[in-house]
Amino acid sequence: MSTTFNATVNATEYPPHLKHKVIFETFDGLKAGESMLLVNDHDPKPLHYQFELERAGMYEWEYIEQGPEWFRIRIGRVGA
Repeated sequence: MSTTFNATVNATEYPPHLKHKVIFETFDGLKAGESMLLVNDHDPKPLHYQFELERAGMYEWEYIEQGPEWFRIRIGRVGA
């Protein structure tokens, strides 16, 4: 696992209606092989489901820290 990230999104810094928008915009700006760090104060399972629906086969999802206070997830861009 790489510990270098091309971008970081701390979801706690955004209002609820912007969180997923910012996360997907950040992800979409990654090139294949790059990854972002998502930091959140709860398990973002709905976001993971949304990635599976909207970006299936395009991402890797790896928990680095799973609470209870903080959740840190590496989201990697795969493919060409």
